[in-house]
Amino acid sequence: MRRTFWLLVGAGTGVWATRKATRMARQLTPQSLAGRAARQALTTGERLRLFARDVAELTREREAELREAIALDRDPPAAEGAPPRRILKARYTVIDEDKDGH
Repeated sequence: MRRTFWLLVGAGTGVWATRKATRMARQLTPQSLAGRAARQALTTGERLRLFARDVAELTREREAELREAIALDRDPPAAEGAPPRRILKARYTVIDEDKDGH
């Protein structure tokens, strides 16, 4: 009984391994690999094209925002009684010399 069981397990494993190896052999033919590489290249190219389009669009939007901010900074809108507000902020911090003790 034990021998029959292990014989059937071995035969089943052999059939499974043969089918698996056959499928892998079909997938690894030069034509199959070339087709897969071509599909991957097209997909990657499409993704890069979409990315470049998004970057260009966002760059135009940001440039328009900056141009508007610069225009407002040069010629701020007249506010009644309030000092003009600067749109662009400095990228540095002014340190009060009295606080440092110098």
